[in-house]
Amino acid sequence: MTVDTLRLATAGSVDDGKSTLVGRLLHDSKSVLADQLEAVERASASRGQEAPDLALLTDGLRAEREQGITIDVAHRYFATPRRRFILADTPGHVQYTRNMVTGASTAELTVILVDARNGVVEQTRRHAAIAALLRVSHVVLAVNKMDLVGYQESVFAAIAEEFTAYATELGVPEVTAIPVSALRGDNVVEASARMDWYGGPTVLAHLENVPVGADPSLVPARLPVQCVIRPRTADRPDYRGYAGRIAAGVLRVGDRVSVLPSGRTTRITGIDLLGRAVDTAWAPQSVTVLLADDIDVSRGDLIAPADAAPAVTRHIEATVCHLHERPLGPGDRVLVKHGTRTVHAVVEDLPPGTGPAGRPGRPDRLGVNDIGPVVLRAFEPLPLDPYARSRATGAFLLIDPADGATLAAGMAG
Repeated sequence: MTVDTLRLATAGSVDDGKSTLVGRLLHDSKSVLADQLEAVERASASRGQEAPDLALLTDGLRAEREQGITIDVAHRYFATPRRRFILADTPGHVQYTRNMVTGASTAELTVILVDARNGVVEQTRRHAAIAALLRVSHVVLAVNKMDLVGYQESVFAAIAEEFTAYATELGVPEVTAIPVSALRGDNVVEASARMDWYGGPTVLAHLENVPVGADPSLVPARLPVQCVIRPRTADRPDYRGYAGRIAAGVLRVGDRVSVLPSGRTTRITGIDLLGRAVDTAWAPQSVTVLLADDIDVSRGDLIAPADAAPAVTRHIEATVCHLHERPLGPGDRVLVKHGTRTVHAVVEDLPPGTGPAGRPGRPDRLGVNDIGPVVLRAFEPLPLDPYARSRATGAFLLIDPADGATLAAGMAG
């Protein structure tokens, strides 16, 4: 049986119990090594706690342990017989919004926690908006601390209804609500006898069975060229291959393709994968493509189907999450890193818009953790897909040309 991989992220307000949920998930699925558990037991005992504090399995920074909050994005890898998991435990505090965006940017599923006593709060809505903005396919609403509200079905139902209505308005395609108590282990890995009114899956059961990945044949192919291979050996004197990792779709020998941004068209005559020739390759395989015509192709170019190529533009309208303490405003010069291509650009405008980070009105600059619309003018053309169509080729980074610092993560509109 083939075991696939699910990338997921957690989010929620401070003290909603994200790290405890992740720790419980690791502990009850038997994904914690004995020495790790012993270290947590010792640390918990030194604090006077009778039971192990499972949040310590993910809160690795000293400041996190002292304050009892998550600050950094903690990645954890675990597996069950059905699936492998790459989990990003992201911070809940508003000042770490950029960390949540980073953790969820590659996730196919986000678990958003809500404290059953507090219900849906501002940070819950912010995290739902970010999940919608990043086009996360699946959202799990984990209504935590059900033990503190007497495991009442009515409390869970009201929170689930409110959140689902809000997420649906944002365009989130799927919400699965699960009542849990991370501290006691209810409905995390094992079904809870204390909530027999709930007939749905546990958190782990849902993670093991949710559909993963999209059929690559359903989206147009995209191959950002990383390098040109010309060995000039005796047995391959005329070999010229264009190597890269397929970002989306399927490539086949015989396909008519365009090389962007030049727009020259040609045909694929060969595909090399792991040292052997193949007829077909798909995302996310790394390949070398051979073309029929000797045209100018270099690092930073994009190979795409001739009849389904992205638009090439210098005018970029996007939503960005600002990551740096240095603010971003009109007139600022930046580098736009898109796939394997990097071009100079200038920020033309910050249009009106509130965005998930809640900047009302028309801000003249974006500060750290702000999310909002931006208009850029690139000095060279870019083959850019709308982010809603392709996460891989609709995303980009803004970089400070002076020192190479990453300023913002962008999603093309």
